[in-house]
Amino acid sequence: MIRFLSRWSAVSLAVLTIVSVAPVAASAEPTGATVTWAVQPADAQGPDGRRWIEHTLDPGAVVTEHLAVRNFGDSPVVFALQAADGYLTDKGRFNMLTSGQESVDGGTWITLPETVTVGAKQTTVVPFTITVPPDATPGDHPAGVAATVTSTGGTVAVQSRVGFRVMLRASGTAAAAVAVEGLAVRYERSWNPFAAGGVHLTYTARNTGNVAVIGDSTARVTEMFGLADRNASAAVPELLPGDGRQVEAHVGGVWGLGRITTTVEVTPAVLSGDPGGAEIRPTTTTVTVWTVPWAQLAVIVLIGALLLGWRTIVRRRRRQLARLLDQARDQGRVEGRESVRAAD
Repeated sequence: MIRFLSRWSAVSLAVLTIVSVAPVAASAEPTGATVTWAVQPADAQGPDGRRWIEHTLDPGAVVTEHLAVRNFGDSPVVFALQAADGYLTDKGRFNMLTSGQESVDGGTWITLPETVTVGAKQTTVVPFTITVPPDATPGDHPAGVAATVTSTGGTVAVQSRVGFRVMLRASGTAAAAVAVEGLAVRYERSWNPFAAGGVHLTYTARNTGNVAVIGDSTARVTEMFGLADRNASAAVPELLPGDGRQVEAHVGGVWGLGRITTTVEVTPAVLSGDPGGAEIRPTTTTVTVWTVPWAQLAVIVLIGALLLGWRTIVRRRRRQLARLLDQARDQGRVEGRESVRAAD
């Protein structure tokens, strides 16, 4: 759960109307005066300390929740309220659909007033209803709620909003599963023949289950037909159902001597709610590539050339020494004959 909490950093943006997921203030200037406000989960009395709302509900269930809108400005403000489907951005931050996009999932389960007027330096609690469709499929149906202010500058109207996540889960079997798609393996050699290289791998981790998950992945690289293996681990980021994110890993200490087999195993974990009874489905994917150990081959060729050269030199010297010995023997015979003649 700590890893889950650490992911929620508050943001408030104009134009793109990105939802913040923590109860922090946002600012806008709808009529020339600066408006600063915050939105957070609440009970009927006021903010209750939650950072988001989370429920596991049966199909057909109806519950009432509350949000608190805090106006830190010096004038009353009319805020537009919105609920919409939630999703994760490419950077892994929670967001909700803009007002121009149609919600088809959890955002349609939430009914709340269109507007709320909050006095200067005041906090207003707004009740809203969550109604689970009778045919809701088991698993997560993320949504968000937000309070919006529209500011005008010239001919451009800019919406600024701030809100929080509403994590809705329909009861039933929770399945945590992550598929490994598009596994690509690249061997990164070291041109130092006496140093190992490494394997760089990338793949898309896709949530094929029905609940939000994180995961741990292990990449194992085997070479020399199983005689040597190395491994490295990488974290799979938060994934909502259907989401896909790229994961990278590097496995060092790989010599790249021919066939390299890379196996990626991912074990997902249920991110929130009660993981008891959830189906955890690990997945394994294997890719085999072949590499040519050029640096080592160059060393072998060099050593072979040196050995051949040394052998050639040794043979040449031996032949030269044999010639010298033959010459010395011939010279000795000549001198011996001459000595015999002289004695006669």
